[in-house]
Amino acid sequence: MNVLHFDCFSGISGDMTLAALIDVGADVEVIRETLNSFGLPITLEIEKVKRNGLAGTYVNVVAPDQEDYRFLPDVEKILSQSSMTAPQRDRAMAIFRKLAEAEAAVHGMPVEKVHFHEVGALDSIADIAGVSVAIDLLKIDRFTCRSVPPGTGSVKCAHGLMPVPTPATALLLRGMPIASAPVTGELVTPTGAAILAAVVNEFREQPEMIISRVGCGAGKRNPIEWPNLLRVFVGKTNTETTTDSIVVLETNLDDASPEVIGYCFEELLKAGALDVYTSPIQMKKQRPGVMLGVIAPANLVAVLEAIIFRETGTFGIRRYSAARSVLQREWKEVSTPWGIVRAKVGRSEGVEIITPEYEDCARLAREKNVPLRHVYSAVTKVV
Repeated sequence: MNVLHFDCFSGISGDMTLAALIDVGADVEVIRETLNSFGLPITLEIEKVKRNGLAGTYVNVVAPDQEDYRFLPDVEKILSQSSMTAPQRDRAMAIFRKLAEAEAAVHGMPVEKVHFHEVGALDSIADIAGVSVAIDLLKIDRFTCRSVPPGTGSVKCAHGLMPVPTPATALLLRGMPIASAPVTGELVTPTGAAILAAVVNEFREQPEMIISRVGCGAGKRNPIEWPNLLRVFVGKTNTETTTDSIVVLETNLDDASPEVIGYCFEELLKAGALDVYTSPIQMKKQRPGVMLGVIAPANLVAVLEAIIFRETGTFGIRRYSAARSVLQREWKEVSTPWGIVRAKVGRSEGVEIITPEYEDCARLAREKNVPLRHVYSAVTKVV
């Protein structure tokens, strides 16, 4: 499995990420061709530079300032009409949506009404789209990241002088381990935080991997106190089975109706929980109850806890971290006599597990009036 680790000791921004991915081997000409397909006045200038004596790649996006605001649907239209592949476009839209959701929360408005006064600028579109293409070119399966130093002090932006991290960046950093910075200033931009929020699978100081390549992306500033670089490691895991960390949330309920628990169940999954489950329990004073459990990625703990408190009325939630072993996974589209079904395939050292996607199988079973088990069987036979 190919792994990329973000060593953002000096923070992260969109242009630093794109530069680091180019420095580690992403084909800059392919990235340029993709950006040219947008039909926008965007040019990439790539050069080797030094930051406090250390070498890295610097990317300068040359684009005119534009007065018109762009909304999320505008950005989606630009990407959909380009030469980006579906995976590249989906990753770029995931990053843009993270930004839009943060801005919407900060300004108290629907996501579709958020105008990208800075994020929708041409240079940010180039950074995010370029990063999405570069990731695809490098064929990365898994992303890890060390603790993130957002910086301190204040920064001037479209809304005036703002504290570091800015409100949108602070929301995007939820669930990530934060590190202190020895210098004053903004080290993590909203675009950089959104990239981490959209792609990172696990936050850890050191990844378990065999390093094959190291790349450095330079920021615009060249301070004398530290090298303003984003470093990335690319390599492979030792085995097809990887280990990561998740958080388990649990709460005991004795006064919630089945309908309330069921609704909470759906809201947690919709918000990104890896799994949700319930177990019958016997509580004090012999009251029958239900234990609600949630398996969560670390960066969504705060969001999922808020849903549990809001929907169940519980007074407390237990939280503990756990390590888990994960099979290498891939999605396949399988042709059956009734149509296409997606299936998740997991492999590790001679073990192969095939799980057809239930929603696809159920849809075909209803449309073609065949037993669900026949659709399942057809998928597993083909794979």
